Amino acid sequence: MSSFIARRLRFAKSLEIDRAVFFAIMGKIWSLSAGLVTTLLIAVYFAPDLQGYYYTFQAVLAVQAIAELGLGSVLTYYASHEWAKLALDRDREVTGDPDALSRLISLGRFSLKWYLMASAVMTLVLATGGLFFFGTAGDPGFPWKAPWIVLSVVTGLNLCAVPVWALLEGCNQVSHVYGYRIVQYVASSVTAWVAIYLGAGLWVASAIGVAGLLAQPKGPRLSWRTDIWPMQWRIAMSWVGGYFVFSLFAPVLFHYQGPVVAGQMGMTWVLVGALMPVASSWIMPRAPLFGILISQRKYAELDRLFWRITSRVIAVTAAGAFGIWMLVFSLNQLHHPLAARLLPPGTTACMLLATIIVCASLPMSTYLRAHKKEPLMGLSVLSGVLTGIAVTVLGKYYSADGVAVGYLAVTATMNFDPRVDWTARSLCGFSRVFPA
Repeated sequence: MSSFIARRLRFAKSLEIDRAVFFAIMGKIWSLSAGLVTTLLIAVYFAPDLQGYYYTFQAVLAVQAIAELGLGSVLTYYASHEWAKLALDRDREVTGDPDALSRLISLGRFSLKWYLMASAVMTLVLATGGLFFFGTAGDPGFPWKAPWIVLSVVTGLNLCAVPVWALLEGCNQVSHVYGYRIVQYVASSVTAWVAIYLGAGLWVASAIGVAGLLAQPKGPRLSWRTDIWPMQWRIAMSWVGGYFVFSLFAPVLFHYQGPVVAGQMGMTWVLVGALMPVASSWIMPRAPLFGILISQRKYAELDRLFWRITSRVIAVTAAGAFGIWMLVFSLNQLHHPLAARLLPPGTTACMLLATIIVCASLPMSTYLRAHKKEPLMGLSVLSGVLTGIAVTVLGKYYSADGVAVGYLAVTATMNFDPRVDWTARSLCGFSRVFPA
C-alpha cells in the first residue's frame, strides 16, 4: 500500500500537482461533473426557449468583468510581491517586514472600498441594461423581468467577496481558498438541481448566486494612482476584450436567430468553455508563487516552473477537447434527443480548436502579469474587437456556424501574430526585461 501511494505521489509531482493544484483540480472536476448534470436537467425540464433565456442570462452577466476593471487579478499579483517579505508564524500571526505589511493592509482597505462601489454600480447597470436588451429582443409575454432583477442584485452582492479571496490567494493561502471553493461549488450545484427539479425556471440562476454568497496601516501604503492603476487599466482593457471573445456568442444569436439557437450555443459553450477552468487549475494556483519568485529574483526557478506548467496545460486541454468532441459526435450518431440541444459536431470542433489556442496562452498571460506588467493589452483589445465584429456579422447571416468560424479565425490569427511569437520566444527573458 505504501508503494502504491508513493507511486501516486510521484505521478502527481510529475504533473506539477501540489496541494493547491489538487484542490483546484478537484473543484473543477466537481464543477464539470455537476455542470453536466445541470445541463442534462436543463435539457429535460426546460423548454428550448427557456434554455435560451437561461444561457443568455449567463452570458450577459459576464459584463461584470468590465465593472471590476481587472482589480481582482491586480490584487493577487501585488499582494504576492508584498507577501514575499512576510510569513505566518506558529500562532498564525503575520510576521516580517513591517513596511510590506503596511502596504498589504492599505491594499486591502482600498480594494474593499472599490468593490463596494463596483457592486452598487454593477447592480444598477445589469438591471437596467438587461431590461432594455431582453425587452427589445425577447418575447413580450415571457416572464423574465423579476428573475433578471433579482439576479442582478445577487450578482452585485457576490462581487463584494472578490477582494477577500484575491488577497488571500496573493498571500499564498491558495489551498485554503480553493478548499473553500469546493464547498461553494457543491452548495451551488445542489441548489441548482433542486431549483430546476422544483420548476424554478429562470429563478435557478439567482438561487445559484445566493448559495455562493479593518486595520489602519501606520507605515508605507500602496497608492492606487501610482502603484495600482498603471497595471489595472491595462488588465481592464484586456478583460473588456475578453468579454467580446467569450460572452457575446449567445446574446448575438438570441438577438438575430432567437432563443432556441442561443440555447444551443449556450449549452455547447458550457462544455467547450469548461476547458479554460481546467487549464487554469494548473496555472492560477501558481500565480502567487510566480509573484513571490519574481520579488525574490529567483528567475531561473520561475522560468523552469513556467515551462513545465505550460506543457501540462496544453496536454490536458487537448485531451479534454477530444473527449468533448467525441461526446457531441456520439450523441449525433446515436440520434439522441440531447443532440438537438447542442451545436453540430463540425461547429463544436471549431469552438474547441479556438479554445485550445486560448488555453495555451493562459500561462503566458499569468507569467507576464506576475511581473506587474500587461504587455499583451493591445493584442487582447484588438482580438476582442475583431471577434465582436466577426461574431455579430457572421452570426446575423450564418447563425451559429458563422459565430464558430469567426471565433476560430480571429483567435488563430491573433495568436499566430508575429508579436505573440516574439513574446513566446522571449518569455524566459522577460524576468530581465521587466525587473520587479
